[in-house]
Amino acid sequence: MKTRIPLLIAAAAALASAAPASAAERFTIRGAGFGHGVGMSQWGAYGFAKRGHTHDRILAHYYTGTELGQTGSRRVRVLMQSVAVARFSGASTAAGRRLDPGRTYGVRRGGTPGTVELLSPTGRRMKRLAAPLRVKGSGGRIRLAGRAINGISDGFYRGSLEFRPSGSLGVSVVNAVGLEAYVRGVVSYESPASWPAEALKAQAVAARTYAITTSKGGDGFEQYPDTRSQVYGGVRAETPTTDAAVKATRGQVVTYQGRPVVTYFFSTSGGRTEDVENTSLGNAPVPWLKSVKDPYDDESPKHRWGPIRMSYAAAGRKLSGLVKGSFEGIKVVKRGRSPRIVLADVVGSRGTTRVNGATLRARLGLNDTWAYFTSISTGEEPSEPGEEPPPGDPSGGVPPEARAAERMGRRVAGRVVPARRGSKVIVQMRQGKRRWVRVAVARTDAAGRYAYAVERPGTYRVRYRGDAGPKVRIR
Repeated sequence: MKTRIPLLIAAAAALASAAPASAAERFTIRGAGFGHGVGMSQWGAYGFAKRGHTHDRILAHYYTGTELGQTGSRRVRVLMQSVAVARFSGASTAAGRRLDPGRTYGVRRGGTPGTVELLSPTGRRMKRLAAPLRVKGSGGRIRLAGRAINGISDGFYRGSLEFRPSGSLGVSVVNAVGLEAYVRGVVSYESPASWPAEALKAQAVAARTYAITTSKGGDGFEQYPDTRSQVYGGVRAETPTTDAAVKATRGQVVTYQGRPVVTYFFSTSGGRTEDVENTSLGNAPVPWLKSVKDPYDDESPKHRWGPIRMSYAAAGRKLSGLVKGSFEGIKVVKRGRSPRIVLADVVGSRGTTRVNGATLRARLGLNDTWAYFTSISTGEEPSEPGEEPPPGDPSGGVPPEARAAERMGRRVAGRVVPARRGSKVIVQMRQGKRRWVRVAVARTDAAGRYAYAVERPGTYRVRYRGDAGPKVRIR
């Protein structure tokens, strides 16, 4: 008497390593949060403020073990442009030369090292000067023409503009501005001016602290005007509500054991922030940048996002250079506390490549590294000799009425990633135009492969971890 092996185990074991012929694939991404995940969640701060929390309590929540301290006045230098010719207006003097505030002057790289040239409104050289050339506005602010690094055109800035030779042909423009004026130019570009006052105060303190504790170490500047530092718009960014927040917190900074500390902030946590050492921002623990629950972050439209769906081919193109062979999926190896991705394997037909979460986020264009990936391939192939349909599924599947699989001789087969041996794959058959009915539960082998010998012709698909794979027509 021949002993029959249960179909779903035998089918999985008999699958070849390659996907079945005529297989279709679908790669799905779901996630949470927006940003790097470290420090203060701006939407979470908004939620705290809506519920009556003050800015000092908000900051203490996100920056563990900290308290507020004071800092004195200082200047912040922000790189605004790197161009062939920089143009400005609103100044009455420059390097001892009288200027017309209503006209636009230029500055270019000088003909000798370490110099720049001041140009008249008609482009004529007025004077060659040792760099940097410093120019202040006659009314407390000066206009920088053209487009800044952050995309702002023709902006007004407090403080002064400093011009230095940059590269082989150009000149860099740095806005040297007092700390409080700088923060006025940041807050509304980082948090909406319509937000509650306490959220804006928290943003003002975080921005002020970040400005004095970080430096890009550039040639004559410490900060960029964009997300490489924090977004800065000068006078254009000043609003009554954000100016009030800056004034109310004047000089306040976040301190740990009496010293100002780096105050990273970002948009949306997804419900929990991350330990800094689990991100691209740091490789060692920092006591004030620890993972904390973020109970009110669900105010954000990016609290949860997805699904994002694409073909394996599209995913492979985005991950070009990381995929060995053909793309098959992504397996997360290590998650942080939040749980943002720390390490993951890009799975290809010829092997795997280990990457960090930041690389996946950048390559796939994700909002955050808090992400889950599901890969499902589905196809048809001949049944193995001697296969018969599985017994009825006690959890609601449709029991076979007849042993039609042997006459059909076809099965739905494919692979899901990530999976463990014995992971559940729901097999569905389409009824009518849109309704899908569960017909069986298949189990995966150690490589994530599954198979199901069908009883009748029709259109089939599988669901795995809540995501539906591509459909396949079996005749």
